Amino acid sequence: MNWRYSLSLVLAALSLSACKTEIDRFKDNYALEINNPKSSWSDTDSVELSLTDESSMGVDSVVWTQNAARIDGASGVSLSRKLTNQPLGKLTFKAKVYKDGMSTTVSASIKRLSNIKPKIYNYRIINTYPHPTESYTQGLEFHEDKLYESTGQFKESDVRITDVETGETLKKVELPLSQFAEGLTILDNKVYQLTWKSRMAYIYDLELNPIGDFAYNESKEGWGLTNDGQYLYKSDGTSKIWKIDPVTFRELGYIEVVDNQQIYKKINELEWIDGKIYANVYQENLIFIIDPSSGAVEAAINLNSLVKQVPEFSGDDNVLNGIAYDKMNNRLFVTGKRWSKMFEIEILR
Repeated sequence: MNWRYSLSLVLAALSLSACKTEIDRFKDNYALEINNPKSSWSDTDSVELSLTDESSMGVDSVVWTQNAARIDGASGVSLSRKLTNQPLGKLTFKAKVYKDGMSTTVSASIKRLSNIKPKIYNYRIINTYPHPTESYTQGLEFHEDKLYESTGQFKESDVRITDVETGETLKKVELPLSQFAEGLTILDNKVYQLTWKSRMAYIYDLELNPIGDFAYNESKEGWGLTNDGQYLYKSDGTSKIWKIDPVTFRELGYIEVVDNQQIYKKINELEWIDGKIYANVYQENLIFIIDPSSGAVEAAINLNSLVKQVPEFSGDDNVLNGIAYDKMNNRLFVTGKRWSKMFEIEILR
């Protein structure tokens, strides 16, 4: 081998090694510290954060976020954040540092619980309707007088329009066999349907003709989906409910679902009713009523007795899942995965 060629290979390898070392040094240099740590945080508190720069490398710029949402007006190496009207749960602050063409992100978190104990509501059944047992219900939503449903499982997933009175499927579009469908919602005459682990969602018109799709970003899985008339809200199987721009599909941040004792995971099917998010919790026989601004669980509907009326119910798989609000007629419907029944219920507050 030519010695000049050998020498160039060695120098190239050394250059790459030095470059890597420089990047590693850069990433290890910064950290985010909470200057006023507390065991509990109230709405009247402010959290004080500072970016440490161990080797005095300096910064060109810093972008600050809270729960993945950019904090407008925040810049520099420190942040003072008032907690008034901020979400509950685990508040994660991140500082993305830019310097000489390199970037790295450091984070720090605080935990806030609700100061309100949730109310427990019962219910009564108004009507019972047939529901197809082949339907592994993942999303359920009314639009005007039609009931739309998303059904899951690999090789079985579809989106359909159902006749409420008979349970008959009026129209159905099957997904690719490799897809596992999840939550569904309708906004601006578009039907949005999540998939589980494919990190993408489908978009249809009201006749279920495919018209587009979009990819997930930080929210890695798709579980439940709803909207407030302006934005989409998506659960991902954790404690998080993400707010999504329906035009750019950018994730604008998230809330976490909490009460006065804990943060709740496995938040599943979602429905927006009178300014609140109603949510199934996977494998639990209840529906949470959640404040979408804070994530606080204001109440829970106890449906333990309801599942006893469903022979197909299984605590492991064929669970309660499916909430649909008929706004035109002020009716609330619930069902579950492969249930033979769908129930119209009244909440007893």
